[in-house]
Amino acid sequence: MDDENWETDAVMVATAPAPAELPEVKLFGRWSCEDVQVSDMSLQDYIAVKEKYAKFIPHSAGRYAAKRFRKAQCPIVERVTNSLMMHGRNNGKKLMAVRIMKHAMEIIHLLTGENPLQVLVNAIINSGPREDSTRIGRAGTVRRQAVDVSPLRRVNQF
Repeated sequence: MDDENWETDAVMVATAPAPAELPEVKLFGRWSCEDVQVSDMSLQDYIAVKEKYAKFIPHSAGRYAAKRFRKAQCPIVERVTNSLMMHGRNNGKKLMAVRIMKHAMEIIHLLTGENPLQVLVNAIINSGPREDSTRIGRAGTVRRQAVDVSPLRRVNQF
């Protein structure tokens, strides 16, 4: 009789339910971020667009400014959305900025037929400055010196 109990326990353990697969995260429920490629190797760490940073809506209310360089982990679509809230009359209107971003993505998709995330990443790569100038001088004499721009600053200044 004890042998039968052991056999039934073994059968019960074997029929444990398998974990369900998570659905694919798509921006606004339409565009996947899995096939998006960051072609510039120096900017791959600073343009957060891969599966780890995938969001349904670019509104996470994350604290990306709490620590230095943490804003590099903010999804790139959310950073562009946040930059739409500049100038006093738009401050704090994030829902309006999200709506504008969604409409812009739909227009890009209709005009190009491509993934708008890929178009956005390519635009950020192409628009970031590679070289800048700094002021060098003492006692009132100032001269400009050309300097390279860091990758994070290239993404910030798109």
